[in-house]
Amino acid sequence: MARKRQEDPPAGAPAWMSTFSDLMNLLLCFFVLLYSMSSVDESKWEQVVASLQSTISILPAGGSAIGDGEMISAGVRQLEFLDSYYNEMANSKAEEDAQDPQNGKNSVYQEYQEQALEESEQMAQEIQEAINGTSLEDIVEVEFNSQYVQLNLSGAILFESGKAELVKEAYPTVDKIGRILERYAENTIEIEGHTDNVPISSSQFENNDVLSMYRALSVATYFRENTDLNPANIKSSGRGDYVPVADNSTAEGRARNRRVEIKIYNSYSSGTNE
Repeated sequence: MARKRQEDPPAGAPAWMSTFSDLMNLLLCFFVLLYSMSSVDESKWEQVVASLQSTISILPAGGSAIGDGEMISAGVRQLEFLDSYYNEMANSKAEEDAQDPQNGKNSVYQEYQEQALEESEQMAQEIQEAINGTSLEDIVEVEFNSQYVQLNLSGAILFESGKAELVKEAYPTVDKIGRILERYAENTIEIEGHTDNVPISSSQFENNDVLSMYRALSVATYFRENTDLNPANIKSSGRGDYVPVADNSTAEGRARNRRVEIKIYNSYSSGTNE
């Protein structure tokens, strides 16, 4: 019986090997792309863009910068998009650092707070030096925080009981304070009126809220009319008896609570507290 001729095996590598090599090539390209996109050096990125522009002439008329002339290629738009994307990512990170106080002492937020507090402290020292040796030394208290320097004045030296008009005897005191405030004419200045918790009811003021508001307004108006301060930078508000600094159950405590506070905001906070 004649034997059948055995067919020769197909030439070349087995089919499975070609499929496997294609898969390996795809995986290699994929991981190379991931690695290349993991970090971007801004200066190197700009060098790559400049090199593409000068070598391949992807911009019309030999443009030397992205955005110079009309863009004619989808690739150019993509480069510009990626450039903007990485810039936006960097800016977004900076904003997050500034808003998150947990990022540590080296965060933008902490640096901002420290600089603002340092400026307030310097302002407070300057004001205290101006007060020392004058009639204001015993009647004005100076405090500060990272937003403002605060001057505390007793209401007894400014107003009669239950009244909101400045007494004439207080004019020299307020004039001296006004001259100090003029050193910070570009800063926001806020005057707050405060009272004790003893109820008041009169034909002019129905309660302590209204009385404190008019007392603050009276001081603010005096500064607007008798100093070189910008009227637009002066604010006034009444806080009633809601923010006591002493015990209202004693006469001494109530006297301390009847006060006017003048807040001089530093340059970091001026204009942001409106």
